[in-house]
Amino acid sequence: MDRLAAMQAFVRVVEAGSFSAAARALNMGQPAISKTVAQLEARLGVRLLMRSTHGLAPTEAGQSFYERAKRSIEEADEAEAVARGAGKGLTGRLRISAAVTFARLHIVPHLPKFLGAHPGLTMDVVLDDRIIDLIEEGVDVALRMGPLADSTSLSARKLASCPHHVLGTSAYFARSGVPATPAELAGHAAVIYSREGAGTWCFRQGATEVSVTVSGPLRMNAAEGVRAAVLADMGLTITSSWMFSPELESGAVQRVLTDWSLPPMDLWAVYPTGRMPSAKARAFAAFVEAELTRASSEPGAVTVTPSEATRL
Repeated sequence: MDRLAAMQAFVRVVEAGSFSAAARALNMGQPAISKTVAQLEARLGVRLLMRSTHGLAPTEAGQSFYERAKRSIEEADEAEAVARGAGKGLTGRLRISAAVTFARLHIVPHLPKFLGAHPGLTMDVVLDDRIIDLIEEGVDVALRMGPLADSTSLSARKLASCPHHVLGTSAYFARSGVPATPAELAGHAAVIYSREGAGTWCFRQGATEVSVTVSGPLRMNAAEGVRAAVLADMGLTITSSWMFSPELESGAVQRVLTDWSLPPMDLWAVYPTGRMPSAKARAFAAFVEAELTRASSEPGAVTVTPSEATRL
C-alpha cells in the first residue's frame, strides 16, 4: 500500500464527509477508496472513521491521524515544489499562534504584505494569551513572549527583545503622583498582568538592584484587559513597550522611572519538535523579525537581537 496515497485518500474522505465525494474529488472509484481506508485501518490497528447521521466522521484516533497526515501531505507537496524550483512562492496552509494583543498590534496589520508576497498561501491564525499545545492544535509556528519552560516537544528561535517600562496615563499620574524611585511603586495602584507572574520586579540602575512587588485592586489574565484598565486611568502597569506602542507614540501613556531598567521581554518563534520547521513557518518567522526590525526606529519599538537557535 502506498502510504502517502492512503493518507491522501483518508484526508479527502474526512474533508468530503463521504467515500463517494472523496472518490469524485480524486477521480477514483468508490470501492477503491473504501478498500484503501480499510487497509489503512488494518495496518494501523485502529478504527479511523465512524458513521453518523451526518455521514462519516473521524474517531478520536482518526482526527489525530488526519491532522498529522494532512501535514505530511503538505510537506511532501512543498518538497516537490522546492525540487522543481517553485519554492520561492509558498503555497498551502500555514497555522500560526500568537498572543491576542501582540498579534492585533504587530502581526495582523502586516499580514496583507506577507500574503501578498505568497498568493498561494492561506493562513489559520490562533489568537490566545494562554500557552496552547502546538501539536494538539496543529500549529506550525507560535509567537511566544517571555521566558520559555523546558520542553522536549518544542524548539525555538529568539526573534527580538523589547524593554519593560512602568507605564500610566497622564491623568493617573496627575491624580496619584509620579513615582521617583521603584520603592514608591508600593504606594501606587498597579494593574497586574497575571500571566507575567506575581507582580515582583527587579529594577536596575548601574550596580544597584532593587526588588519591588507591586499591588493593586486589579489583576488581569489577558493583556487586552490590562490595556483597557490603564487607558481608563485606573492605575499604572509594568509591561513591554509592545503592549502600548500606539499609545506611547501618541502620548496617551507615558513612561516613568526611565533611569531604571527592567528585564527585557523576548519574542520567540516556537516550533513543534520531531520534524524540521516547514519553509512556510520559517518564512513567516523571518518576516516577523524583519517587520519588527523595520519598525525599530519608531517610538516604543523593539530592539531586535540576533537570531539564535534554541532547543527547549
